[in-house]
Formats: sequence, structure tokens, C-alpha cells
Amino acid sequence: MIIIKHFMQNSPFTIRVCSTILERYLQREILEKLIWIVTILILILTSHRFVDYLGDAAAGKIPAELILKMLLMKMLAILPRLLPIALFLSVILALTRLSSDKELTAMRSSGMTDGFQLMTVFKFSIIFTSFVFIISFYLSPWAEIRVEELKELTRQQADIADISAGRFKEFSKEGSVVYVEELANDGQSMKNVFLQLKQNGHNSVLTSGGAKFHYQERYDNRYILLENGKRYVGIPGTLDYQITEYRRYGVLIDQSIKKPANKSIEMLSTGALFKSALPAHQAEFQWRLSFVLAALLLPFLAVAINKFSVGENRYLSLMMGILIYFIYSNMLGISRTLLKREDIPALVGLWWVHLILALVILISLRIQLIVQNRKRALIMAKRNK
Repeated sequence: MIIIKHFMQNSPFTIRVCSTILERYLQREILEKLIWIVTILILILTSHRFVDYLGDAAAGKIPAELILKMLLMKMLAILPRLLPIALFLSVILALTRLSSDKELTAMRSSGMTDGFQLMTVFKFSIIFTSFVFIISFYLSPWAEIRVEELKELTRQQADIADISAGRFKEFSKEGSVVYVEELANDGQSMKNVFLQLKQNGHNSVLTSGGAKFHYQERYDNRYILLENGKRYVGIPGTLDYQITEYRRYGVLIDQSIKKPANKSIEMLSTGALFKSALPAHQAEFQWRLSFVLAALLLPFLAVAINKFSVGENRYLSLMMGILIYFIYSNMLGISRTLLKREDIPALVGLWWVHLILALVILISLRIQLIVQNRKRALIMAKRNK
């Protein structure tokens, strides 16, 4: 820092070069902390979800091959909630470390003002905010749709995953039951099959000496193909029934996945939410935008409250930051609920929470500027004496 200070006193060119070096140094420090924090948060949430999915897989509710896909999509869906707080903590920890090692003091003595810190953090956060924007507005809703599709696929595959010899298996379709006397080791071929179906309000029973699963790759459908059996259609206990002998009979048990007809709000596209005037849709749109605004405002808050970490209270800014973030996050959640219930207008919505945070940042920076000016005035007064 002494070398930098010496060069910065020589020419504007060296000032620009040293400013670039210090800017990259500070941004690298923030980036290192950010990578660690995001990794830790993802590992914590992933491990919790992974244990739940393993339990479901052991119980036969989820096919083992879908666990990683569901885990990845779920993490992508909740990632916008993690990124703003991760950036906030990384800026606080980076500035706290530099302050405790007196590096920020050396930067100020070299001519780097608090405005330099703000601009450096702003350049870093604006790039990060654009990344949050893409995830929150586009990737997260897409991931929610994929999670729902994987759940549907899981439900359908569970119909055939638990078929075993000597046991009755009820499909998710109402009134569909299958019994297999023998099941081959490959899990595809069956012998002496009993299958009860409910089609168009009529019960039917199919028996077959042999059957196997058939996958239609073109349409992504799965069938049970029964061979050389009989089909009974009618009402049990009456003589009004039909018996049909067949050579081959296919029963559709797993149809191609379609997008859910009734999408949840989290799965709606951002464009559809923006055009909608429904309070629930406006609340969801402002909620997604809140992650972007939080990623832009919270780093400035970190710079503003870093001045309170002095001497032995080096982590005071971290505790203050966490407290302010929890208040800020809870106020956003409350405002979102009130907007959904139409207790507050969309014009007020969640905007007032961001406005209060911006005012807190401005007031903090203003107070610090006043304090610094007073200190400088006192120093100048002592020198004049």
C-alpha cells in the first residue's frame, strides 16, 4: 500500500493504474467470499433435500434415477432466494477482513475515498444482479415446471416400479389392479397375469398366461402387452357380461408427460405475470423483482454499516447486517401476503419496503459523511493551533 501511495502521488496515469489494481483486489476478495458462502448454503439445502429424496426412493415413491434431476431443478428454483443474502454477507466479510487488517485505512490514505468503495462494489453487484435477474425471471419458473413434471413422472413410474410376483398392485388410475404370479429377473416379462381395469364406466378383467412391458419411444408411452388371454366385461354377479379371447392386448399405463393444466403461480412466466392485473400475479411479479432489487441494494448496505466495525467490534457490522436483513426479508413476506389478499394496492405492494431500505442506506452514508467532515475539521483546527 505504501508503494501504491507513492506512485499515486506522481501522475494521473499511475492513479488510474493503481485504482484499477485496488478495484480488482477488492472485487476478488468479495468474489472469493461469495463462492464460499453460496457453496455452503447450497450444500446445506441440498443435503436436507437429498436425505428426503433418498427416503422416498427407499419407500418406492421416487425412482432412483430421478433423484439427481429433481434435486438439481429444486435447487435452481430456490436459488434466487439465496443469491442476494450470499452477496450481502460476502461484501460484509470482505470489507471486515480488509478493515481489520488496516488495508482500507491504507487505501484511504492513498487517496481512495469511500466513494471508490461504493463504485467498486456497485460494478461488482450490477453484474451479479443481472445474473440474479435471469435466474429469478426465467430459469426459476422453468425449474418449477420441470419439478412438477418430474413429480408426475415419478407418480407414473411408481405404478410399475412396485410390481412384484405374488402381490396385488393398485395403479394410480382408479379401479386398476394387477396381479403377477411370476416376474422375470429383468422386471419386464410376466407370467399368469390378472388385470382389472375401469374403462368408460365399465369394469373389465383381463387374464393372460404371459405379458411384458412395452415402451413406445415415439410418443413416450408405456404399455402392458398381454398375450393369449381372455377379457371379461360386465357387472360381477350378473349374467350380463362378455368374454373375448385375444391374441394380443395392450393396456396403456404410462402416458407422455404433459404440462400441468392448472399451473401454480410459481410456474407462470414473468411476462404473463406482468400483463396480469390479478393481485396474486402482481404479488408474484414483485416478489421475483425483489430478489433483483435486494441484490442491488444489500451490497450498498454492507458498505454503509461497515464503518461501525472498529477495534474489537470487528463483527458488529455482520450482526447488524443480519438483523437488518431479517427485518427486510420479513417485511417483504408480509407485504407479499397483504398484496395477495388485496389488503394493500399493487401500487404500494412491495415497493415501500425497498424504499425504506434505500433510505436507511442513504441516511447511514450521510451520517458517516458528517462524522468524517467533523473529524477533518477538528484535525485542521488542531494543526492551526
